[in-house]
Formats: sequence, C-alpha cells, structure tokens
Amino acid sequence: MNHQISETQGNLEEKLKHSEQPAKKVVANRAFKTLDDLRKTLKEWFGFYNGYDPQFTWWVSQPYKETDQALEKYAVFLKEKLVGIKPDDKETIIGDPIGREAILEDLAFEMIPYTPEELIEIARKELAWCDAEMLRASRELGYGDDWRKALEHVKALHVEPGKQPDLIRDLAHEAVDFIDQHDLVTVPALAREDWWMEMMSPENQLINPFFTGGTLINVSFPTAGMTHEQKLMSMRGNNIHFARSTVFHELIPGHHLQFFMSQRYRTYRQPFSTAFWHEGNAFYWELLFWDLNFPNSPENRIGMLFWRMHRCARVIFSLSFHLGLMTPQECIDFLVNRIGHERDNASAEVRRSFDTDYGPLYQCAYFLGAFQFRALHKELVDSGRITDREFHDAILKENSIPVEMIRADLTGQKLSRDFKSSWRFYQ
Repeated sequence: MNHQISETQGNLEEKLKHSEQPAKKVVANRAFKTLDDLRKTLKEWFGFYNGYDPQFTWWVSQPYKETDQALEKYAVFLKEKLVGIKPDDKETIIGDPIGREAILEDLAFEMIPYTPEELIEIARKELAWCDAEMLRASRELGYGDDWRKALEHVKALHVEPGKQPDLIRDLAHEAVDFIDQHDLVTVPALAREDWWMEMMSPENQLINPFFTGGTLINVSFPTAGMTHEQKLMSMRGNNIHFARSTVFHELIPGHHLQFFMSQRYRTYRQPFSTAFWHEGNAFYWELLFWDLNFPNSPENRIGMLFWRMHRCARVIFSLSFHLGLMTPQECIDFLVNRIGHERDNASAEVRRSFDTDYGPLYQCAYFLGAFQFRALHKELVDSGRITDREFHDAILKENSIPVEMIRADLTGQKLSRDFKSSWRFYQ
C-alpha cells in the first residue's frame, strides 16, 4: 500500500509539473473524502487486532504507522493541490453534482412524476407570485416598487442580543394559540410542554445560519466570538418577522409535533422516512397559515414571503447545480441578488446543501412536499369530505412516507405491485 500510495501521488505531482490537471476539482474532492473514509476503516481494522494478537502487533505496527502517515500525506496533497482548499480555508464549497439521470432516479423513488426542468420552471412561477406579493407589501410600507428596501426595513427589526430566547418562546405560544383558534390539528398536552430551546454554536451557524428543530429548537443568533459583521448578519437574518415563520415550522405544528406523533403512530414506517413528508409538511403549514391571514401586517407578510422565495430558490439552485448549470458560487450569488439573503447566510445555505450529508433532493423537498399536501388538502378538505383537524391528524398518524402513499391511504386508492406515480399535484 505504501508503494501504491507513493507511486500514485508521484504520478499526479509529475502531471502538475507539466501544467496538466489530473482531475476536476469535484472528482478530486470525491477522492479526498473516500480516502478519509478508507483511512478510518484501516484504523478500525488495525485497532481490532493490535495488542490482542501478539503476532499481528509484532509484524504490523510499524507498516501500519507508515501507511497511515502516507494516507494522511496523500489526502493533504489531494485537498490542497488538486481541490485547491488550504488548511485555513473554511469558505470554499465544492459539492458533487449527480447529473440528470440520477436526479430522475431519485425523483422516481420519491414518487415525483416531474422532470428537473419542469420543477425549475414551477419554482420560477411561484417565485414570480412571491415577487408580486412582495411589491404589494412594499407599497403598503411606503417603499413603492423597491421591495428590497422594504426587506431591509424588516431585517432591521430584530431583538437586541440576549433577548432572542424570549422572542422564540412568545412566537411558539402565538402559533399554538392560532392553531387552537382555527381548530386545525390536535396538539396533545404533553407536546405543548416537552420542547426546549438551545442556542446554535458559532461553528454550526456556518452550516445552519437559521433555526433547526424537532424535539428542541436550535436558535441562531450572534455570539461574542463572531466578527462585528457576522453578528449583524446573524441578527438581520434571524429578525422578528423572519423568525415568526421559522419557529412554528420547527416546533408546532411543524417538526416538533411531527416527531412527537411519529414516535406514537405507525412507528414501523420510520425506515421509509422522507424529507418530502417532514420538510414538505412543515412548509405546507407556512402556506396554510398565509391563507388564513396569520401574517396580519406587511412586515409579517414580507417575513413569510422571504421564506417562500427561499424554498423556490432551493429548487432552482440545487437542481441547477446537480444538472451542471450552476456553480456553488453562482448559487450563493443567486440567493444574495435574487432572494435578498445576507452573504454569509447564503454561503452557509449552499454549504449545507452541497458539503454535508443531505441528499441531492433534500432542498427540493420543502417546496414539492408542501404543494403535494396542499393539493391533497384541496382534494379532501376544500371539497368538504373531511375537516381541517381530521385531515392534519390523519397525516401525522400516517408517519413519514411518500406523500402520494398518504394520498392513496386517505382516499382508499387501490395499489398494484407495479404501481408507478402519475399524480401531477401542482396546479
């Protein structure tokens, strides 16, 4: 192995001397990550025998040490020379686009009978709708057709440092009260009480610049160690009116209520969990709250519209990246220039999309799952077949499976073994 590693690295170095590019950055980055996994596997293998088998320890200790060092040296070479990421570089995003055929396979697996091109076009249509609503709110605030000035006005409406937990608590209670007033879903007494709050670490905010939720809600806000500019971006990106949507998305009736119910109903379905159910359903609540006039001021509407535009943008930039149509930097610029993100927050969003363990369709799941649930709501509730509460309770008790399978169950649809999705849910 030492010989192979040395020979491989030597060949690549020789190509670089002659100004040859041995591999694309994406491929080199894939190699670096694979190498890191192999090194960990070798370490586990060595640790299993070392010290327990005297013959193994006698013969293998020194060769293992040399090989581990060679793997580490080769990994550093790949990352710095071929990928182009230096040790102190925490900004560069590489990603790994999967291509159109793989996207189609993933969409079929999630029972989404659309092409990536169709989905990008749908997202652009919804983004245009958001633009029109942004203009309406901007005019109400006195900013005319310059909705970006109205957005800047809303970003400045944040609480002072140290007051964010109080805001989150109050917003969480407001959302539950709104649910009760409209009789939308059953919220068990324990579920109302058993969530808690933690503050997001500065390191995690590099990947998750906003809130995350479930059993608890992780809250992003400035810490003392951030630069002055980073502090301002964190406060502006997690302002009062942005947070008003984020909190109920993460807690009740969103992820916290989902997790609470998923632990109690049809738990055997958890291996089939899909983001199109849990992220789609959480965003669906944002659409429904909008329809029920939860955003009762232009500032609140801008806060909700920002996130709605963000979900549209996720479909556009993530699919475009995996189709090879956009680079990570172009994705960041798109979020800043088209949606109005703070640049650090946009970078964190793109890093979360392409440099973590999230699947290629994860960022699309919010938008697509939400419109699946919205179409199902129209089919079952708007038609008068069942009530809002019955509909939402049923979804939670189905647990996390593809939304089309929930539709089949709630409508009594007969399924064959060779069933293939054909539900064109977007209207």
